Amino acid sequence: MKKRKPVIFISGAVVLLLIIILVYKKISGIRLDTETTGRELFIPTGASYDKAFHLIDSVVHIDNPELFSWIARKKKYITHVKAGRYLIEEGMNYPELIDMLRAGRQKPVNVTFNNIRTLNQLAGKISQKIEADSAEIMDFLSDESNFAGDGFKKETVIAVFIPNTYQLYWNTGAKEFYQRMLKEYKLFWSSHRIASAAEKKLDPVEVAILASIIDDEVAKPEEKPRIAGVYLNRLRIGMPLQACPTIRFALNDFTITRVLKKHLIVDSPYNTYKHKGLPPGPVGCPSVEGIDAVLNAENHDYLYFAAKADFSGTHNFSRTLTEHNRFAAQYQRELNRRRIFR
Repeated sequence: MKKRKPVIFISGAVVLLLIIILVYKKISGIRLDTETTGRELFIPTGASYDKAFHLIDSVVHIDNPELFSWIARKKKYITHVKAGRYLIEEGMNYPELIDMLRAGRQKPVNVTFNNIRTLNQLAGKISQKIEADSAEIMDFLSDESNFAGDGFKKETVIAVFIPNTYQLYWNTGAKEFYQRMLKEYKLFWSSHRIASAAEKKLDPVEVAILASIIDDEVAKPEEKPRIAGVYLNRLRIGMPLQACPTIRFALNDFTITRVLKKHLIVDSPYNTYKHKGLPPGPVGCPSVEGIDAVLNAENHDYLYFAAKADFSGTHNFSRTLTEHNRFAAQYQRELNRRRIFR
């Protein structure tokens, strides 16, 4: 009998090992449907485990809820639910999925914005990509105390948002979004750019204001530095900017293609036909191209420009009002011929 004990011991060890393997397979060998590959799972901020489980189940269809919740308890996910956007990968099992969720290993989203005219438009665009809705974003940006310490006002805070593509986590709130954009703004405004602005007697916000006007005024990128030079010349001699984009902004009507005398009487600090100098803030998110056009403005003595009558999107530049009026009349006649009255 004594000689048989090792055999019995070895046999018992083998059985125990087989049980452990079976249990492991029972727990970790369950595979999610491979058709869920790449599916997005969104867990909102403050979600309970029950809420998270419901959302997970709606994406991957958990066949064994009791087992899933048992693993979740063992891994303490029930008390460590983390918000975010998660991607379900092919072949992922329950423990792997729970590990990912508990660790908060979410996938960032690409947030792209350009051609933005107002904060409302910006909020609507951004809310499509992050958890904060447009109302939350606007509430934050409408309260000047949230950014006054950074040197911005309600009229100028739009300058913070440099159009580009950024990677953000989905569960980004309104404040976090602003803070991330402020960080990008400070990186963008390098010492070189700040020095270039100072040479033109402008600060970064003033550059952004002028750039936003140029972006809306000019169709051809190669003309932006020349038109920037025109506006800088007007500022230098105290001449009103007389910029049509500021009138459209003042009227909150960006469909106007032909600015008429009736539009020029609008009572607004953005009316640069009535008021000298720069308007109170940008008339849109200034593009990088527009900002660099101001910083690298052409040195010339032009004071006027008028769209060419061939509708090429380019302009005639003039030094005298007489010459400018001639070019402007040509363009007005072509507008009339094409029956463009608005």
